[in-house]
Amino acid sequence: MSWKFWQKNKDAEPKKKKTKTREWVDAILFAVIAATIIRVFFIEAYTIPTASMERSLLIGDFLFVSKVNYGARIPMTPVAFPFAHHTMPLTGTKAYWDGVQWKYRRLPGTSDIKRNDVVVFNYPQGDTVALEQQDADYYQMVRNRGWKSVNSDYTIVSRPVDKRENYIKRCIGIAGDVISMKGGLVSVNGKQEKLKNTGQMTYDVVFKTMDINFSIFEDMGFNIQSDDIIQSGNGYQFNATEDMMNEVKKLDFVQSVTLTVKPDGEREADVFPFDPNRNWNVDNFGPFVVPKKGWTVALDSATMPLYERSIRIYEGNTVAKSGNGWLINGKPATSYTFKMDYYWMMGDNRHRSLDSRYWGFVPEDHIVGKALFIWMSYNTNGTFFNKIRWNRLLRGIK
Repeated sequence: MSWKFWQKNKDAEPKKKKTKTREWVDAILFAVIAATIIRVFFIEAYTIPTASMERSLLIGDFLFVSKVNYGARIPMTPVAFPFAHHTMPLTGTKAYWDGVQWKYRRLPGTSDIKRNDVVVFNYPQGDTVALEQQDADYYQMVRNRGWKSVNSDYTIVSRPVDKRENYIKRCIGIAGDVISMKGGLVSVNGKQEKLKNTGQMTYDVVFKTMDINFSIFEDMGFNIQSDDIIQSGNGYQFNATEDMMNEVKKLDFVQSVTLTVKPDGEREADVFPFDPNRNWNVDNFGPFVVPKKGWTVALDSATMPLYERSIRIYEGNTVAKSGNGWLINGKPATSYTFKMDYYWMMGDNRHRSLDSRYWGFVPEDHIVGKALFIWMSYNTNGTFFNKIRWNRLLRGIK
């Protein structure tokens, strides 16, 4: 039998048709691969879980987050279950294998992070987690209860950078900026920056009478079912924007409206950098410099509380105290030059936000992407007919 005759008969044989099962498997496999590529390199859906960005972003807002704007981050933990972040939905087990870790790399982006951008990033202090208390900050637990107590009572795990919880905040300071805050007002490079129009603060309100129809406040945009208004002492605490409170002041039964801020000099132990020599609180802190790639800082008792974690944890150096000086990677050092850019992130709902005031700087390798627009908004407290917030659909984020 000649080769040509054999090839001709082979070509004439009908090809085997794929079974329905094989067709479904191929289609699902293709969809998973395509969706994963889109999610990693282009755009990803994100849900607002807390009130830290109200009224800019509400609980129940569904966002699209762009990976293109700042440049897509190459997966640092490449072996992972598709569409799961760090935990499998049903079993509660790890959704990734950290036996393979890649160095931080990022594709070129269309822009740099700018001040006032709304940014999604991995929670910097999420490197260590108590599994039974994942909503709590491990380091705050240790400060309050002690390392031995926390590590004996809970299952403690470590997570790689790209598998830490996703947070969303507004970028207040970029690398190299000088940040401070007085009386609840942020200053960037010496210039005061008012809170966005949609941002909220806490106000003490005293009424002339206790006979109040609170539906008036609902008409003004307050959510009575939440804790926008709570009783406090002889008055009430309102959590609202400045414009909303200006309207409250006009009501004839309102005696006084006072912005509620911590006194300058009253130290809060859980406020960054947890330095007993700094009497800082959520409304009064700084000034300090946000680290910038290539910036060299002198190492001393004033700077190390601010930058020690960045040098040790985020940039991967060993840091130890030696007499009156410091050892970095075992060698005496009087200064350190940063390898990455860092950012200062804060929530628009200033008194109800866990942000950089509590855990410090956000390294560039933790940046996930830029929030673009709201594609769906769902009010969990609404009735059957008004659960969808129609006026927020396809709204851009400012």
